[in-house]
Amino acid sequence: MKKIIILALGLFAAGAANAQSPIRLGIKGGLNLPNIIKDNGDNDFKTKVNPGFNAGVTLDINLIKGLAFTPELLYSTKGYKAETVFGDFTQTTSFIDLPILASINIGGSGLNLVAGPQVSFLLSTKNKFENGIGTAEQEIIEDKSDRFKKSLVGGLIGFRYDINSQFDIHGRYALDFQKNNEDGSRETPEFKNQVFSVGVGVKF
Repeated sequence: MKKIIILALGLFAAGAANAQSPIRLGIKGGLNLPNIIKDNGDNDFKTKVNPGFNAGVTLDINLIKGLAFTPELLYSTKGYKAETVFGDFTQTTSFIDLPILASINIGGSGLNLVAGPQVSFLLSTKNKFENGIGTAEQEIIEDKSDRFKKSLVGGLIGFRYDINSQFDIHGRYALDFQKNNEDGSRETPEFKNQVFSVGVGVKF
């Protein structure tokens, strides 16, 4: 995992050094509204959003007028909540997300369409169970566990509105194309992550 993150940072630095077009570094953060899409297996329960957040760094590399390459490196929390007959269950997962995005300006305005693939690396999983009697919590460091896949490929689509040359607001939808595991059960269900998010960005 550390090698992958170092490689990603190296790619960011290499992009900044080699770009022939203007390039800008930025930071961003926002609210995540994640849930899951359940797949096959023993998944006869309802889920709802488990609010979280994302934060990280971005590059904005202008390719031609109206088109930019905008890779990002983000820390992001995902997961879901479920109501069961035994109590309330909350799962919060922590990821490093690497969206590799294209940004297309619409009509010469501040509005941009963003889309592209995303690779997500699972760091940890926190499970919390609450009922009228008490609360039980469990944290799993995924480098030491084989329950879930450590990396997932997905896609992202959304918009960015540039308020001015420095500040923007954005909204997105991201979906994993791969399942978290291949043998779902009621304890470790088989699902795909999906996340709606909104946030702000600053360019330097």
